[in-house]
Amino acid sequence: MAITAAMVKDLREMTGAGMMDCKKALTQTDGNMDEAVEYLRKNGQAKAEKKAGRIAAEGVCRVITKDNKTAAVVEVNSETDFVAKNEKFQTYVEAVAEQVLASNAADVDAFMDEPWNADASKSVKDVLVEQIAVIGENLKIRRFEKLSAENGMTVTYLHGGGRIGVIVAADTDVCSDAVKEALTNIAMQVAALSPKYVSKDEIPADYIEHEKEILKEQIKNDPKESQKPEKVIEGMINGRINKELKEICLVDQVYVKAEDGKQTVAQYLAQVAKDNGASISLTKFVRFETGEGLEKKNEDFAAEVAAQMK
Repeated sequence: MAITAAMVKDLREMTGAGMMDCKKALTQTDGNMDEAVEYLRKNGQAKAEKKAGRIAAEGVCRVITKDNKTAAVVEVNSETDFVAKNEKFQTYVEAVAEQVLASNAADVDAFMDEPWNADASKSVKDVLVEQIAVIGENLKIRRFEKLSAENGMTVTYLHGGGRIGVIVAADTDVCSDAVKEALTNIAMQVAALSPKYVSKDEIPADYIEHEKEILKEQIKNDPKESQKPEKVIEGMINGRINKELKEICLVDQVYVKAEDGKQTVAQYLAQVAKDNGASISLTKFVRFETGEGLEKKNEDFAAEVAAQMK
C-alpha cells in the first residue's frame, strides 16, 4: 500500500511521534493506522496515553439534572463551528437534553423514534430534520447517557461553553450543598484529566496485560534497559503500570485543587465526608468531549473553486 504524506501527518497527530518514525510504522504495517499506533507504542515512539484519534468535529454537549437524582449528557454535532455557536442550534440542543432526561430509550436509534415532548405529533427524528432545513447544515444527535443515584446524588459540569460535558453520580447519606460542591469539583476533575475508570476495581485484567506487553516491548527495544536482570525488568514494568493506573483511575488521581499537590481525589472526598458527617462513594461518571473520535472534513477551498470554474 502506498504511504501518503496525509497518512504520515495523521499518525503524527495521533501519537506525537516523529515524521520518519511514523512513515516507518505505516510501511511496516502496510498502512494500517491502528497497527501503526501499536507499532510506535511498542517501540517507545508514541506516548501510551496519546489518543489515537483527533477531536475535530463541531457541535456542543449539554448536561441536565433533575432533583440531583438523575442527570443526562448529550452531544449534538454540526458541520461548522459557526453553527455550533448559533443561539438557535444551542436552544435545540438544550431541548434534546431535556428529551433525553425524560426518555427511557436504550440507544440513539430508539430515541430518534420517540415522540417529541413539545409536540407528540412529531418524532425526535422529525424535529431533527426540521432543524437541518432551518439551520442549513447536517446535524446529528450523536450520543447520550443518563446516570441515576437513588442512594445519593448526581451533579453536572459543562466546560468551554459545551465542549466538554460531565455527569457524576455518588452514593451519600448527606445531600447537602457542601457535598454537592465537592462532587462538582470532582466533575471538574473529570473534565480536566479525563480518567477512564472510577477505581482500579473497574479495570479489566486484559487491559493491564495488554499494557504490560507494550512495556515489555519498549524495554526489549531499549539498548540499556533490555540488559537489566529479569527481576529488575519485572519491577520496572510493575512500577510503570502502577503509575499509569493512578493516572487513569479517578479516585487515585491527584486532586486538581490539592493545596499540597499530593492529596488524591479519594483523600479529598474522605476529608469532605469527615467534615460533614457523611459517607461519600463515587459510583460512576460520564465524560463527553465534542467531536471525540471523529474527524473533521478537510476543506480544500482552492480545489473547490477550481472545480466550480470548470
